[in-house]
Amino acid sequence: PRVIADGFDIARDATLKFLDEFKVDYAPKTATTSDDATNDIDNDDTTTESSSSGSSGNKVLQDRELLTCLASTSLKTKLEHDLADQIATAVVDAIQCIAPANYTTNTPVDLNMVEIMTMQRKLGSDSRFVNGLVLDHGGRHPDMPTVLTNCHIMTCNVTFEYEKTEVQSGFFYSNADEREKLVESERKWLDERCRAVVDFKRSVCKEGESFVMINQKGIDPLSLDIFAKEGILCLRRAKRRNMERLTLACGGSPIHSVEDLDATMLGFAGKVSEVTLGEDKFTFVEECQHPKSCTLLLQGPNSHTIDQIKDAVRDGLRAVKNAIEDQAVVPGAGAFELAAAMHLRNVVVKATKGRAKLGVEAYAEALLVIPKTLAENSGFDVQDCILNLTDAREDSDCTLAVGLDCTSGDPMIPADEGVWDNVRVKRQCLHLSTVLASQLLLVDEVMRAGKQMGRVPEGADDM
Repeated sequence: PRVIADGFDIARDATLKFLDEFKVDYAPKTATTSDDATNDIDNDDTTTESSSSGSSGNKVLQDRELLTCLASTSLKTKLEHDLADQIATAVVDAIQCIAPANYTTNTPVDLNMVEIMTMQRKLGSDSRFVNGLVLDHGGRHPDMPTVLTNCHIMTCNVTFEYEKTEVQSGFFYSNADEREKLVESERKWLDERCRAVVDFKRSVCKEGESFVMINQKGIDPLSLDIFAKEGILCLRRAKRRNMERLTLACGGSPIHSVEDLDATMLGFAGKVSEVTLGEDKFTFVEECQHPKSCTLLLQGPNSHTIDQIKDAVRDGLRAVKNAIEDQAVVPGAGAFELAAAMHLRNVVVKATKGRAKLGVEAYAEALLVIPKTLAENSGFDVQDCILNLTDAREDSDCTLAVGLDCTSGDPMIPADEGVWDNVRVKRQCLHLSTVLASQLLLVDEVMRAGKQMGRVPEGADDM
């Protein structure tokens, strides 16, 4: 087992080195390099641009077609192909919305800025990208407007209801008049806050404009009535994470006091609408200007469909994020595994001495599990497919990345079909699988070492 594990380590290092040569690299380089997989795609101008030291921006982020193909490859493993192509476009829109234009690897893409909202209605094909936010609650007053345009968005963390004191305190009165005065003073304090917001709205809104207030704390019924009479749409008890997303999507800044209100603190949205679905209400904040946060609205006729789409969308978002941060992709459809297995057999095995060759050969055979599984799941003969793929790879003098077409069972060039995988996913799989296999092989040595540690040393009983 130790010799085979050593062979695994040799094969892993050789495969990782081959991965760096095989991937299609979009990162800026100081000198032009020729990769094995770059011969698969007809993009001489792209290779030249990525090789120039003066290039600016992330070329993977700017290549929308590449990102769409990458997301589609991930989504098609869990969704129907037509639905996956539609969702892939929405996923790329979301990533390009939250990723800065001058993205660098030092600033990772924050997927928390993409809100995934689910609504059980219509069909899965009605899922879409929302250039703004969708909140899972609405106005709490029947007279509040449900559709507003040219909206000033006020995001605040101010209480508009009477709250108990944070420290232990008591208010005592000796008769009913004193109690009435106490209630009036509490109401006066809240009315002054409401009046400050109403006056601020009147000073900011021009003709054809409206006002929306989204508060993280509570608003009591009397305050809601005041705002409804003024035509203000109020949402109370908004989630903390949505408050951050709102400022990124609509602009402005959070307001923690109704004193010294300023128009620069407000955000803006072209349209705010409220949708009622059964007993649930949803508020759409759309048509934002230069948003840095967005929403993927997932719809379906039942919870199973929604959960399936939601699971696939998370994988698609992560796949696109990984490609942007790697600034590189690798051909999919089992192309890398086939090429790496042939490289190990043709080059690494010959250069390895002793019994470690057995470990390298076993590693090469294990890599072929991916194309074999693709062939088996697609209903084709596994042995015939692997032989056809190997012949196609050898016919190109091992210069073409050849993968399996799951619809016909024939060899195909993944780059031409837009089938891509993540580099870091391949790298992590190689690392993790090698460690796990080595640990399983060496479990006898671990058990033997444990028994030796538990033994009593000779002569210890005499002491």
